[in-house]
Amino acid sequence: MTQSPHEEFLRWYEPVHEQFARYCSSKALAVMPTEDLMQEAILQTLQGWYRIQEKEKVLGYLIGVVNNLVRRAKRQQKFSGDFDGQMLQLLESRTGNPETALDIHYLLKAIEKLPEQQREALNLFELSGFSIREISEIQESSEAAVKTRLSRARQKLREELLEDRRPTPLTARLTALASILF
Repeated sequence: MTQSPHEEFLRWYEPVHEQFARYCSSKALAVMPTEDLMQEAILQTLQGWYRIQEKEKVLGYLIGVVNNLVRRAKRQQKFSGDFDGQMLQLLESRTGNPETALDIHYLLKAIEKLPEQQREALNLFELSGFSIREISEIQESSEAAVKTRLSRARQKLREELLEDRRPTPLTARLTALASILF
């Protein structure tokens, strides 16, 4: 008996669901509800399921879809109004503290300036809880390359955050950001 495409997709998706949900939670902040982002990414993946050659890399494919969806949503938000104001309001409502919200806001702005692969590695490791090995599989690179990306990303963030003149260190900001995501 053969499986339908939906059953086959679910067989490959179920083991990576938790990781995917964590990633979506970190990417959806101030863009759209996490559940909507997950559902749209799953729907698009299902629609293109027959094109995916290496089914075991479904998580990497889903992450690529999420990245594209978030990019498109941010582009649309820029034309529709005050993205920074919306972000600060959301952060303040989630943290309950305007100063913590401002620290996280500056951190998110600095993260956006990072090169794509560094930004994705940092997001996967620091915010979504993926291991170095898992990130290397998703990014199709060596573990050493992922470690280098993370190190360079942290260094660039430290330099960037010095400019905002806020006393909160990078690790505290990353921890605060991760805590409001889940």
